Amino acid sequence: MLRMPRVRGQAPCGLGEGDLVEADELLLLVAGGDQKAFEDLYGLVSGPVFGLVRRVVRDPAQSEEVAQEVLLELWRSAAKFDPGRGSAMSWILTLAHRRAVDRVRSARAAGEREQREAWRAHHPAFDQVTEEVEAGLEREWVRVCLDRLTDLQRQSVTLAYYEGYTYREVAERLSLPLGTVKTRMRDGLTRMRECLGGVA
Repeated sequence: MLRMPRVRGQAPCGLGEGDLVEADELLLLVAGGDQKAFEDLYGLVSGPVFGLVRRVVRDPAQSEEVAQEVLLELWRSAAKFDPGRGSAMSWILTLAHRRAVDRVRSARAAGEREQREAWRAHHPAFDQVTEEVEAGLEREWVRVCLDRLTDLQRQSVTLAYYEGYTYREVAERLSLPLGTVKTRMRDGLTRMRECLGGVA
């Protein structure tokens, strides 16, 4: 029976070259069911995983919960890791980022559902068709605003906000320096905000 230590609110720690190699080796052992390797890997990556999740989720208690889910998923799906496609640390932090983004989206969706239900409770004659039309128009405006971005801005925003990649992963996928991607992302988001603000 695998016993998971509790992730505590710890700051992300920088990993050196040796740590990255060790993470690769440990993850391959974990894929074979080695619990000791998992304990060692857990100690090595739990700080960076929590730090990344905390930056996305913000709430400390939820961040601990999400980080714990990521580390449990790591135990269950270690066999899916392909060292030919990148380092173990990149793979693990990608899992963490996606899980954190999912939690934020889920919480946002739950909040929006509650708001809709509260509104419906006070407006029993609410027209469902109107809501669907408005949602369709909002999606269409987002598409229009995305189309107004440069190719690089659009690719960066799409990879980060619709496909869940980190800025570093976006830079790798587009074969660009990280600073360039951050600048294009900032400019793209500014233009999106201005475009969508003009729609309201």
